[in-house]
Amino acid sequence: MPKTLEAFADGEAQARYQENTEIARSNRVLRAELRDVQAQFAEVQRKLGLHEALEAQHTSPPMWALPARSTQHRGIPCLELADIHWGARVRPEEINHINAYSTRIAAQRIKRTFEGTIKLARDYFAGLKYAGIQVFLPGDNFSAEIHDELRETNDEAIIDSVFSLAEQLEAGLRLLAKEFGTVKVACVVGNHPRRTKKPRSKRRVVDNYDYLLYRMLARDFAQTPEITIHVSASPDMLVKVYRTRYLLTHGDQFKGGSGISAELAPLLLGVHRKKRRDATTGKPFDIMVLGHFHRTLILPHNGLIVGGSIMGYDEFAFQQNFLPEPPMSAFWTTTPERGVTFIAPVHAAKRSEEGW
Repeated sequence: MPKTLEAFADGEAQARYQENTEIARSNRVLRAELRDVQAQFAEVQRKLGLHEALEAQHTSPPMWALPARSTQHRGIPCLELADIHWGARVRPEEINHINAYSTRIAAQRIKRTFEGTIKLARDYFAGLKYAGIQVFLPGDNFSAEIHDELRETNDEAIIDSVFSLAEQLEAGLRLLAKEFGTVKVACVVGNHPRRTKKPRSKRRVVDNYDYLLYRMLARDFAQTPEITIHVSASPDMLVKVYRTRYLLTHGDQFKGGSGISAELAPLLLGVHRKKRRDATTGKPFDIMVLGHFHRTLILPHNGLIVGGSIMGYDEFAFQQNFLPEPPMSAFWTTTPERGVTFIAPVHAAKRSEEGW
């Protein structure tokens, strides 16, 4: 065959080979696309079949009757009235108008707290038959004079504060007695009303203006059988409500804490240490109740209830960059079956009425 014809034949064969290769490659792509389309179609069929099956089904939920209204459940409301700091003066302009405080404002907040406690128990947590009320007083009822700045800025002298606060608390406890019949008050002292510059372990309780206040309340209600004042001679006091055992303390012994957990770490460590101590001495408790930190933490499953503060935010908290909490008190109900239930704060402040 001539060279030209031979070259032509080779070129034609090469072109046909390339054409066949392209056709084969195209067929592979088309087969892959076909498999994808078939898989998608199968999924659509599956979902359509599921949808049709669901459409064909008819649910028949059971018809539940409303539970019968019961008036047989019992409970004891519990109020923790913590850190009143009566006599303290907080000027709003010194803390970016977050809070204000004086004896006039304190009297209003105490009254609102007692009234709010009654409203919560009577109007919001209806259905329980209340067997009285338990009040916890964890101390720091007075601003006192342990620091020079307090002595210079307090609204009144500490002796006057003892008498004026006693009048407010007696009015509030009588109001609770009208609503609940029986009022039991557990009392421990705080660190602010001490009469010494530094905290002491010896005679911590009796050398304290909180103790004087409690003794005055106990004396004034001695002939009032529906109101009982229990004054502890120890910094800690065991209080039993139904089967729940509370340990009341002030809380100034728990120090430290930083980061996200803040004061929670030393508090939980304190719960552990006190539980170990009291279990060893045969007086175990379930939940520790305390104040001092001016914030509310109600963690019964962790064995801890921290009450808020009637006074609320002050210059020290502002300077330390603590998170502000509105003036409030811890409130909960103790039932014989479940212990701590129906947890809610009692808000004390009403700025429009306090005039700041």
